[in-house]
Amino acid sequence: MKQIMFTFDALESLENKLQQIHQVYHSGNHSAALFHILTKEVDEQYVSDILEMIYRIIPEAQIAGCTSNGHIVDGDFCGSVTAASCMLFEYTDTRIEVLQFPLHSDGLQAADELLEALKSRPWVKGIELLATIRGMSMTRMCERLSDAEPELHIFGGGALSAELDSDAAMVFSYVPMRKGVVFTLYGGPELHIATSCVTGWQPLGSRFTVTDSDGYYLKMLNDRPAFEMYSKYLNIGNDENFFSNTREFPLFYRYHGIDILRAPIASNPDGSLTMTSDVEKGVTVRLSYGDPWAILEAAWDEGKHLLSFSPDAILVFSCAGRRTFWGNKEVGSETEVYQSVAPTFGFYTSGEFLRTGKWVNQHNVTQVIVAMREGDIASAGDGEVILKRHRQDGKASMISRLATFIKVTTDELEEANRKLSELAVVDTLTGVGNKNAYFEKIRELDEHIGLGTADFCVAIFDMNGLKVLNDSLGHECGDKALMFIAGRLIQVFGRDNLFRIGGDEFMGILKGVSDFDMKELFLRLDKAMEGGKICGTDIAVSKGYVLFHPGEDKTYRDVSKRADAAMYEDKERYYMAKGMHSRHMKLVQPQA
Repeated sequence: MKQIMFTFDALESLENKLQQIHQVYHSGNHSAALFHILTKEVDEQYVSDILEMIYRIIPEAQIAGCTSNGHIVDGDFCGSVTAASCMLFEYTDTRIEVLQFPLHSDGLQAADELLEALKSRPWVKGIELLATIRGMSMTRMCERLSDAEPELHIFGGGALSAELDSDAAMVFSYVPMRKGVVFTLYGGPELHIATSCVTGWQPLGSRFTVTDSDGYYLKMLNDRPAFEMYSKYLNIGNDENFFSNTREFPLFYRYHGIDILRAPIASNPDGSLTMTSDVEKGVTVRLSYGDPWAILEAAWDEGKHLLSFSPDAILVFSCAGRRTFWGNKEVGSETEVYQSVAPTFGFYTSGEFLRTGKWVNQHNVTQVIVAMREGDIASAGDGEVILKRHRQDGKASMISRLATFIKVTTDELEEANRKLSELAVVDTLTGVGNKNAYFEKIRELDEHIGLGTADFCVAIFDMNGLKVLNDSLGHECGDKALMFIAGRLIQVFGRDNLFRIGGDEFMGILKGVSDFDMKELFLRLDKAMEGGKICGTDIAVSKGYVLFHPGEDKTYRDVSKRADAAMYEDKERYYMAKGMHSRHMKLVQPQA
């Protein structure tokens, strides 16, 4: 496979180049020729003239193209009006086919037409999509494309124009379309494809829960208008400049098991945000920011990885937000690595698409990399990719240092919040759950009882003689005794199942256990407690358990009362065996 790249600002220069490619195509007995045409001109006649010329000079050619916000040629930013790549395939069984469909409100019809076409094309290994996505949600289309055979690679980008704020864009193969999608099908036994993506953007600050959304309208975060997050933390106004001011600060969240960046394209008078894809209610999101060195390291790490694949050609679909982040002079620093591996061509998009596992996901502020090769690996591992330490002046230098500061302070705040959250639910002496955690567990269990899905056991443990130990030997010995008991309980029942609800009282709540299981666990506890001494004093606990009885137990309190009675029966036996008066027993019952 060869990838020939060139640029042109006039049709005359295109014709000369096409004549040269025509000679190369026929002299080399190539099996297929695929042109990628990228232009900043949203001009149907201009595009039609280009298509007519290519099909006239090279009738066998396949064409996939779109308008873009800028081109990537030889791994660097290119500001020419139009850029082109011709991929010449050399193996006779390599097949390329381009399909073009109109794009309606949710893209489902185009996706269905593609899936139907795939039924008669079992040779397909990869699908590239170019689409006009501004002003619509691509969620339904991505979900439907995820139904394609799981081994198929799916990748691509959204068409854009020279003006980021403009919705004007086109895709084209046979004719230019302002609302359409172009699918390029790649296949053949000797054609190999590898795909990946790079972000480098890092999460920033607090987490927010999506509390209201409607399709691709993100309405509420933490029950407040979503726009307020940008207003409060970035001082961005709800006006016509919103998109320009936020495109470098996308939302960061987990979706389909991977980290996704999602950028808003507009704010609305009611404080909602218009996204390019649906954001589901209940997900947790954060603002994110670009860290120059994290971006470069991620890209160069991917370059190292590509060496082992030994590609013949690389396609890059990179978000226009990355271009504005770096500026035209420096943006090539994150794509030049790919050119050192293989000829690299691509464009700056309004959104990026990549299948990861089963799911086709739409990304923002992301770089999707597609490597292709015909035949076996030629020279795996022979090359070397070393990150160039670019000098960073001005904006990049400032952002890099601020990014380091932000990351460190964010990590420190997260650690502090984690410790505070832990303190709120963990007993500081014994390390098991405290009363707050216990009452939250009660609420959870009562919900399950109401839904008819409850299946649990309650066990109660009460230290024998803590008051006597505290009075005679001091509270330090009493604390050591409680820590000893907690350690043995954790050993047998697990930390997450235990709660300290009083001075010497512990609760155990276990799900899905039988009466036989509990008897075995109590025997293990007896063995673990054998010979336990603190400050020369034998340590013992009274204990009891009951299982939840569906129908009989209406609330958690019904279960805990019976468990409490079982524990006091055990305590009575303990003191009677010691020949001690019941006044030494604890009489106050724990309150649920």
